[in-house]
Amino acid sequence: MPYLKVNDCDLYYSEWGDPDGRPVVLVHAFGLSGHMWSQQLPDLADAGLRCIAYDRRGHGRSEWARSGYDLDSLAYDLAGVMERLGADDAIVVGHSMGAAEVVRYLTRRGASRVGGIVLSAPTLPALLQSAENPDGIPPAAAEEVRSAMCADIGAWMARTSDEQYFGPAWPMADDLGIWTRQQLASTPLPVLLACQRSFLEADFRLELTTIDTPALVLQGDADTSCPLERTGRPTADLLPDSRLVVIEGAGHGLYASAARPYNDALLDFISGCRSDRVDADQELERAR
Repeated sequence: MPYLKVNDCDLYYSEWGDPDGRPVVLVHAFGLSGHMWSQQLPDLADAGLRCIAYDRRGHGRSEWARSGYDLDSLAYDLAGVMERLGADDAIVVGHSMGAAEVVRYLTRRGASRVGGIVLSAPTLPALLQSAENPDGIPPAAAEEVRSAMCADIGAWMARTSDEQYFGPAWPMADDLGIWTRQQLASTPLPVLLACQRSFLEADFRLELTTIDTPALVLQGDADTSCPLERTGRPTADLLPDSRLVVIEGAGHGLYASAARPYNDALLDFISGCRSDRVDADQELERAR
């Protein structure tokens, strides 16, 4: 199986599509793995793109590292994957917590390798309640969630029904919900707790205003995990060069339940992102 030694950790990855196509790097959600992108890979590959999906440290088939679950470290893991695989002029797609890693990557490492970003159902710009963010999650409620996770992870997962996760307008087979929960359940609880604290306590409001990379914010209006009006919409408002696409009736798991409109939005955005490599080839051809 393909692994990369990135920083202090062995990360599992897979590649699909045209090896010479424009790279699309896929950063998965909290507790899941690169498998969550299964319904995106065929359409992206058919479009001639080079798809790279990897498992975050502690998730899926990657090494269960003892540390490194803060967003800075995870962003450096993303940077390592892109550098080792030569992903230049890439479109980087992050879902939920993955969106936070994408933003932190840009603000720490810059956009020299990135042609565009997609922030899918993001945990941005700030989730936790504070004096500056009065509508956020109260700290006591966040601690109750952590206690529930520690007491019975299965019961905690069962609090969110398939209809809530995938969205009432996009019913899915029971097996897809079971598969999603199995990924969560197979992630070590210390990893889940560390990652949850990292994205919950982060505040990206200032960082987002510094990113001038073209961005697509993609979300369902029935997302109960990251409500649109608290996450996706203010995120799009803070980004200098962004487009917001809202899928009606879709929940947090819109990448699976609403895969057709989701993929259409991805491909439309990618086709509109200027490719430095293509432009350079055109300049060379004109010079001849």
